[in-house]
Amino acid sequence: MAPNDSAGTSGGTTGTAAGRRKAARYIVPVAVAGVAAATIGLVPALASSGDPDLPKISAQKLIEKIAASDTEQLSGTVKISTDLGIPSLGGLAESFASGAAGGKGGSGADPQERMTELASGTHTLRVAADGPDKQRVSILDDAAEYSLIRNGDQVWAYDSKSDEAYHATEDRAGEDAGREAGKKSAHPVPEGVPTTPKALAEQVLKAAGPTTSVTVDGTAQVAGRDAYKLVVKPKQSGSTIGSATIAVDAENGVPLKFTLLPSAGGKAIVDAGFTKVDFSKPDASSFTFTPPKGTSVTEADDAKAQHGSDKGLGDLIPGAEGLGAEGLGAGGQGGKDTKVIGEGWSAIAEITTPGAAGLPSKASGDAPAEAQQFLGALGDKVSGKFGSGTVLKTRLINALVTDNGKVYVGAVTKDALVEAANDAS
Repeated sequence: MAPNDSAGTSGGTTGTAAGRRKAARYIVPVAVAGVAAATIGLVPALASSGDPDLPKISAQKLIEKIAASDTEQLSGTVKISTDLGIPSLGGLAESFASGAAGGKGGSGADPQERMTELASGTHTLRVAADGPDKQRVSILDDAAEYSLIRNGDQVWAYDSKSDEAYHATEDRAGEDAGREAGKKSAHPVPEGVPTTPKALAEQVLKAAGPTTSVTVDGTAQVAGRDAYKLVVKPKQSGSTIGSATIAVDAENGVPLKFTLLPSAGGKAIVDAGFTKVDFSKPDASSFTFTPPKGTSVTEADDAKAQHGSDKGLGDLIPGAEGLGAEGLGAGGQGGKDTKVIGEGWSAIAEITTPGAAGLPSKASGDAPAEAQQFLGALGDKVSGKFGSGTVLKTRLINALVTDNGKVYVGAVTKDALVEAANDAS
């Protein structure tokens, strides 16, 4: 195997910054109603016969290769495993994970509920894309399938197990105006739920800067394709993230596999990779959908009205609703009552909660019993100069909610949160 250039590159250089900006432009917008989705196909993956022998390439050139990739037509299968170290969402997702408490009167096909399944466990997805306006992603189960289909301004979701469908018509003019204003579009699917290595890689490369080491670490074969391995690591201490490895197609620059490892060691937090891949134009029928006779169809406007008074996760952690999916260390500034402490991978958001409220308590009745159980399973009581509070912990994102109404949150360790709260006191 020919060695690859593993010299570190600083994400703060002009060339790399330009590459990241181009990457944001060229990354295939293969989201189904706002969820990025992309890649792979109909041909069985070839068995790996060892790492391929590829020409040397620098990290800078490999980032540029990703940025220059203009692949818009692809289809195939993705296997994604997520281990955030949180209790199984199960029915809790209906209570608060997406603002669909209890699912009362809603549809079992509502993407706001179903896409949260990807936050834990192992799932097999079938995906297809034909440009920015035609995408499909299906979550495959043993005897059922849940599909999201976008074709122009029409968005359909269908759950074959319950024979329920969800339908939305996007306001494309309003969506474009929202993007121009730097606001989130009103999609029926939760933002920040990437379903492919390309979407995950885009998020990580956006965060790359002077606090980041980027190197090329050998080669690999993914879904029968030769690939380079791009490794992104924080230079700072205190982050929960150890490294992110992106397997990049040597021919067309499309990320084929993404692995996020924790700084504490152990199994991957996220491991998403293609098992089959085909970069030819998908069949047009992949993006058409007609509800089978007898299917129960819920319109998006009706579902929104039914869920309007429900509490979401942001309501259970006061002030957390100000944090965007792009988050910290990637340019996210949070809400109006949020300030960012530090930079890069160790950045922490300090949020002032409305009314200086701490976590909702059982006595207050501010949260469902299921949510109280969930928060209790995540929480560690801590104290310091700041007073006392509770750290809600996962393997990736941790949050310190103080009893006097401050929230400190980031992809950092518990000790880093306590230190930030003490320094701010």
